[in-house]
Amino acid sequence: MVHSKRLATRAVTIKQQDTGEHMNPILKKYIEVNEFGRYIGLKLTVIKPGEVEYRMEITSNHLSNPLAAHGGAISAMMDGVLGVAALSLSVEDMMLVSTVEYKLNYYSPIRPGDKLLGHGKVVFAGRRLISSEGAIYCENRNMELVAKGLGTFNAYPAEKNELFLKP
Repeated sequence: MVHSKRLATRAVTIKQQDTGEHMNPILKKYIEVNEFGRYIGLKLTVIKPGEVEYRMEITSNHLSNPLAAHGGAISAMMDGVLGVAALSLSVEDMMLVSTVEYKLNYYSPIRPGDKLLGHGKVVFAGRRLISSEGAIYCENRNMELVAKGLGTFNAYPAEKNELFLKP
């Protein structure tokens, strides 16, 4: 259930997936400068403003031991799932976001070679605060739910970050 008239109105007007050349320039710039996301192998798809998917395959770089991924790798993915869902909506109003807080529940160990799909969606969009929920599934284990999260983000004007004002 959407808890904001602003979000409900905007969601109805989006008819196609917003990727590539149709992507908001601020969001495009974020993806371009996000070295950490590239380093851990995150692949983003923006479904529509306020809804995203991330994919990540677990490699030896993500492991805490030979049998399982480090919780921090999954936490980083969830931070992206929740935060970029919020960002993909806020950039429509020339706003960026910063994390206020987020909660993460781990449900199942993640193993080497697992292919993860994270889905994030904004559930509340106020004037300054945006909340999103997310889930991470293991694609190679019949879409088993392996983690769930909820986050709150502060929206602030993009001009406060000069990186996003340059073309």
